[in-house]
Amino acid sequence: MKINVKELGCDMLAFSGHKMLGPTGIGVLYAKKEILEAMPPFLGGGDMIKAVSYQSAIWNDLPWKFEAGTSNIEGGIGLGAAIDYINKIGIEEINKHEKELTRYALERISEIKNVDIFGYGYENLEKRAAVISFSIKGVHPHDIAQVFDKEGIAIRAGHHCAMPLVKRLVSNGSVARMSFYLYNTKEEIDKAIDAIIKVKKLFGVNNG
Repeated sequence: MKINVKELGCDMLAFSGHKMLGPTGIGVLYAKKEILEAMPPFLGGGDMIKAVSYQSAIWNDLPWKFEAGTSNIEGGIGLGAAIDYINKIGIEEINKHEKELTRYALERISEIKNVDIFGYGYENLEKRAAVISFSIKGVHPHDIAQVFDKEGIAIRAGHHCAMPLVKRLVSNGSVARMSFYLYNTKEEIDKAIDAIIKVKKLFGVNNG
């Protein structure tokens, strides 16, 4: 979805390239100019200084002040290509597709007994991203993920870098999570639903 940093008034905003079809190991950091100017460099190396002596150093202008050493050239090219590809399709179109898939998945999952969905339901679709965290009664999320893997479906299981929140939601401190993007289809969601039903059968979860 589109983000307007000026409307948000945020000091900083970061995102990873691999979350938007780009390569791993590269991302983007937006920060207000006055904040970056006040910050000292956190890495040392070529391009981050204007002048250096035994006694002192003068930092380079932004953004080179924070670009120490050899740049991740191939990563930058790959991320640029990913951004061009997304812009060609259109962020609004991608967002629309994600919402359709998320609505469909939430409707399908909500029909299954003893499966808990965390977060807003399909009636509040505008308030959620194309990510669904869920649990199956009596089944550890790692077991859910393993069954999904056997079915050729990649999901995540664990605390998702939000351990305090997940521990508050569930006693075992972990949940399963599926997510959708522009390349996913309703047919793949149907496969995920079948996998949930298979998990219930394997672990003897009743439909009551």
